[in-house]
This record gives sequence, structure tokens and C-alpha cells, in this order.
Amino acid sequence: MYAIVEIAGQQFKVEKDLFLYTHRLAGEEGAALVFDKVLLVDNDGDIKIGLPTVAGATVTGKILAHVRGEKVIVFKKKRRKGYQKQNGHRQNLTKVLIEGISF
Repeated sequence: MYAIVEIAGQQFKVEKDLFLYTHRLAGEEGAALVFDKVLLVDNDGDIKIGLPTVAGATVTGKILAHVRGEKVIVFKKKRRKGYQKQNGHRQNLTKVLIEGISF
């Protein structure tokens, strides 16, 4: 059984007991989450597609930790001009455990 759910503007394919990294969500570590923007549910071949969401379907989860992603280096250069800029960025993420899918 799996579902496609929209979390923080991104779509994820989720299953029970799956760990997921999303953009930073509001809430404390250990807090329960309920995602109601379920776009598709597959229950062993019985597929329900939402228009735009599946009515009555929810995905429950729990916040495990607030972490930061790997560092991304942004390097800008203009040739023959002596212009170089280097910048780094680390995205704030939330680690979520999917506890169940109900529809």
C-alpha cells in the first residue's frame, strides 16, 4: 500500500514506516502530523485517484528531527575579469516517519 501526498509544495510517494526528508515543517520533535493532501492511494492494485485530492484520505506521521542538508557550493566567475564569488548554502530539513495511510 502506498500513497502520493503533497507536503510543503512537493509530492512524495510514501509507504508505512518510511523515513522522509522534507522542507522545514513547523512543530516540535516528536509531534504528530496529519497530511490531508493525498493525491493518489494504491491498496494492492485498487487505485483511487483524487480530483484533485482523494476524499477522506489522510497520511499520519511523526517529526523525528530537524536537520540541515548537505552543503551546496555556489561559485560564480566571469572569465578574464578577475571576478569570482563563492557562496555556500545548507537547506533546513525535517525528518518525518510515516506511521500510516488511511482512506
